Amino acid sequence: MKRELPPTDGLPLRAADLFGRRADLGLTLSRQLNIPTPILTCSGTAALVVALRALRRRMPQRSRVIVAAWSCPLVPLAASACPGTEFVLCDLAPDSLDLDPDRLAALCEGPPPLAIIVTHLAGRISDTGPALAAARRCGAAVIEDAAQALGARVDGDSVGLRGDIGFFSLAFGKGLTSGEGGVLFSRDPILATELAQEARAALPFRPGIELRRCAELFGYAALYNPVGLRGVYGLPLRRALRKGDDAAAVGDDFTEHDIPLHALGRWRESVAARAAARLPAYWASGRERAARRIALLRALPGIRVFSDRPGEQGVWPFLLLRLPDRATRDAVMAELWTRGTGVTRLFVRALADYPAVAPWLGDNKALAQARRLADCTLTITNSPWLSDADFAAIVECLRRKLA
Repeated sequence: MKRELPPTDGLPLRAADLFGRRADLGLTLSRQLNIPTPILTCSGTAALVVALRALRRRMPQRSRVIVAAWSCPLVPLAASACPGTEFVLCDLAPDSLDLDPDRLAALCEGPPPLAIIVTHLAGRISDTGPALAAARRCGAAVIEDAAQALGARVDGDSVGLRGDIGFFSLAFGKGLTSGEGGVLFSRDPILATELAQEARAALPFRPGIELRRCAELFGYAALYNPVGLRGVYGLPLRRALRKGDDAAAVGDDFTEHDIPLHALGRWRESVAARAAARLPAYWASGRERAARRIALLRALPGIRVFSDRPGEQGVWPFLLLRLPDRATRDAVMAELWTRGTGVTRLFVRALADYPAVAPWLGDNKALAQARRLADCTLTITNSPWLSDADFAAIVECLRRKLA
């Protein structure tokens, strides 16, 4: 039977995770990550919506939110649930996933922003320094979007603690999952209280949605394996590619209708809390596997593998590579994308180039670095199901295309 590897290294669920006593996910993550007891939401995007609404209550005269120009389309689409909010795109620094500090400073010289979002993409840790400095000058809040970085640390502390607000995602493929879910927290106890109040108002319990999410979580437990993924992931992927729809192939063809707001049910919370006991070993094995494979990739000419800097300890759901140009990247993808070995792309466009996102953006220019990342990057799963032989075949394909 043909196998299909996941594009990210998610934590598989066990039967014991599905059944057992009530478990407190917020308390579990607070202890594991040494963060304040978080607020649980139905998704990472819902966590961002709650954060933005709480900040708007604090600063109702402000509406601009600055975000990296290469990120998940759901981030600016959160404006659809925060009336009056406008997202402004900041390009990234050259050869980096960090915000361009000069561009960020220029954007803060206009009407003072409500918030600056620092995004920790692909399990890597972005530099919060420029955002914190800019926020101090203009009075904005700093939100750390760590949706793809649950478990990442900088100087020993969890990501999300340097800014005013941090959040993680518990969506499928983000490591730990509750069948969609989010984790929202603040080191400021007053702001944390305001976030909790906003979450209670914004996220009512919706039985119909919760029942569907429970079924999806059971499906994940049953089908998140190389055989089950052939049908639930591989077939839709190939169908989208036959239609030439790259955004659907990677799953970032979102609209504002993809942001339901509801409470996270107790059973799903308990499933994730029980599975979380395996997170430390899971993170350690991912780091070891990534280190071995990055060493092989770095022997290839012209490839940039995004990795940790001194003081950083990221997580590794996948490896993010930048190739020399779009033609080379496309040649590699043409050979590997449908092979079932977990090679895909992260975000297929800069945010300004998604038609569904455009209504929620301000005037955005000078996005050359974001567009280059969209054009020249690909990802390789860090799943343990990717064998050394399969990885060697990926490396050989890269070697041939680069030559």
